[in-house]
Amino acid sequence: EIKNTDLNKGYIEDKFSRLDVKATTSNNEIINIEIQLKNEYNMIKRSLYYWSKLYSEQLNEGEDYSLLKRTICINILNFKYLKTRMFHSVYRMKEIHTNEELSDIEEIHFIEIPKLEDGSDEKDMLVAWIEFLKNPESEKVRSLEMSVDEIREAKDELIKMSNDDTQRELYEMRAKTLRDKISALNEAERKGIKKGEKNKAIEIAKSLINLGLDKESIAKSTGLDLCEVEKLMN
Repeated sequence: EIKNTDLNKGYIEDKFSRLDVKATTSNNEIINIEIQLKNEYNMIKRSLYYWSKLYSEQLNEGEDYSLLKRTICINILNFKYLKTRMFHSVYRMKEIHTNEELSDIEEIHFIEIPKLEDGSDEKDMLVAWIEFLKNPESEKVRSLEMSVDEIREAKDELIKMSNDDTQRELYEMRAKTLRDKISALNEAERKGIKKGEKNKAIEIAKSLINLGLDKESIAKSTGLDLCEVEKLMN
């Protein structure tokens, strides 16, 4: 059962690179699925925080701990994040020496789409879904539609959504917001690199000044303007 099905405009603009889906399974497990497009370098801590919130908010004051349900976080990433080569990694609480599992009540998954290798077994449902997420119009997905009911149903739903004016507006708004924000982040990153290079050049120039090099040679060696070198020498 999907718990949050409505995506309002504010949500899309606020969380431009992430999408959360909360659900419960037929086994009464609580699931949080997060799809993230751009690396924000805080996935592990945020995933643990989300898990703790989902787990702790199950109980009201005075209720028994036995009511707590198995809670699972699934992170689907469109970038490489973990050191492992595997595209699907699963973590639980275990004793570090014996590897004995303390409990399966906590489980955190990382699915890194770029790590899925060509030629992976498409009969594996997880592989099939990742192929769908990568490109629902690909030849692989067209082939999967013929043999996997769930993929065919998802493709039909995607077509339905694309023909719905409201859903299409939300999609286009999300896509535009994502492009704008990523462009802004990339620009900030480029400026940061340039600033770092400039600072490094200044430090080198200071060292060369201390060695007694003339300003023309320092400017040529570091790429700094002559007037910038003169300021450092004064």
